[in-house]
Amino acid sequence: MSGDSPVLKVTGVTKYFYEPVKFQVLRNINLDVKRGEFLSLVGKSGCGKSTLMYVLSTMDTDYEGELEIAGEKLTGQKQNELAAFRNQHIGFVFQFHYLLPEFTVLQNVMIPAQKLGRYTNEEIEQRAIDKLALLGMQEHVQKRTSKLSGGQQQRVAIARALINDPDIIMGDEPTGNLDSYNAGLVFDIFRELTSVYHQSIIAVTHDNEFARRTDRVVEMSDGQIMGAKK
Repeated sequence: MSGDSPVLKVTGVTKYFYEPVKFQVLRNINLDVKRGEFLSLVGKSGCGKSTLMYVLSTMDTDYEGELEIAGEKLTGQKQNELAAFRNQHIGFVFQFHYLLPEFTVLQNVMIPAQKLGRYTNEEIEQRAIDKLALLGMQEHVQKRTSKLSGGQQQRVAIARALINDPDIIMGDEPTGNLDSYNAGLVFDIFRELTSVYHQSIIAVTHDNEFARRTDRVVEMSDGQIMGAKK
């Protein structure tokens, strides 16, 4: 895939909610995301940004328009095909880390690669250790995740998102549960992932400072993209 091709492309995406009454939540969304781009999605609560993120992540398939990721058209694919695609091509980092507390750091990071089934268990373990080392967490591999601080848990969640070398990482308020110091650390990790490793990242955020430092800020209002700022 050439460096100029968008890693993600949405064309004419429109979506309605029908309960309690018909309501248009997304209005003709068009968006391209380049490989290695760090993009933030901002706007007031209820503007449609979280709904758009669900569409981009392939979790929500009830929309008009088209979604393409890594050159593959995903609109119209079956749920099991989309689940397999997500596991291979999309990494997720949420406001809450969703780690399994009874598992070790290493076991948590290995899970998506074990589901993918492309590597041996030894290879998966080494990949997990490499990703944790990238995030400065290698000395914690055998700890239970419940023994880590909030900032450390979020770094483990980022390592888990990276384990299958996804085309794109999607963050839903990835710093929303962290203090300013740890929020800054997570931002710096994301910045390094995009600038050094050419990872594409889309993050929904309410943190204006976080958004301001990304490559592009896409602002939404009333289900529409109002504009993008570099």
